[in-house]
Amino acid sequence: MIKLDIISDPICPWCYIGKAHLDRALEKHPDHPFAIEWHPFQLNPDMPADGMDRRTYLETKFGGKDNAVRVYGQIAEAAEAAGLEIDFAGIKTTPNTINAHRLIHWAGLEGRQTAVVSALFRAYFVQGRDIGDIETLLDIAESAGMDRAMTARLFDSDADADDIRARDANAREKGVTGVPTFVIANQHVLPGAQQPDLWGQVIEDINAQLAEQA
Repeated sequence: MIKLDIISDPICPWCYIGKAHLDRALEKHPDHPFAIEWHPFQLNPDMPADGMDRRTYLETKFGGKDNAVRVYGQIAEAAEAAGLEIDFAGIKTTPNTINAHRLIHWAGLEGRQTAVVSALFRAYFVQGRDIGDIETLLDIAESAGMDRAMTARLFDSDADADDIRARDANAREKGVTGVPTFVIANQHVLPGAQQPDLWGQVIEDINAQLAEQA
């Protein structure tokens, strides 16, 4: 297997779109060589613990309502092209994602990481749920087959919070400035929401190389 590390944030729409593109390529190439692991990156590491009103956040980030509408219009078009339905109007809060990243980390220890990442994207972008809320995160954990009570105990502690922040900082030190960022075999970096056709070519090239080495 070839390691595919994905650096992302579950409130990043381009990460959701990028995952959809990758998923489509993987479905077309069931013989793909990838072992996937998700890694943390917080778009807003200084976000208040309770999050922020979505409209206030966007207008502050993009310098006013008109710019926010323009940027998210482009994102909505890209999402539709990827076959995704995103209910931007249903998103009321932009959360702090440290706890979502903790959950992704714990899910990885149980081999449930991609299922949890998928559920986080769906909860935030489709259902308009606050994925900074612990009960919401526990619902997601339970739906992915994780033990709710044990996960709740972990959330009651500071378990792995410092580790998540350190891994986020390490990604930035290595030059990651935006997400999604895909790292293949710890060597080749693909930034951004790459199209399924490109992923298909990457998979075919890697499979050909592996066949030559066999």
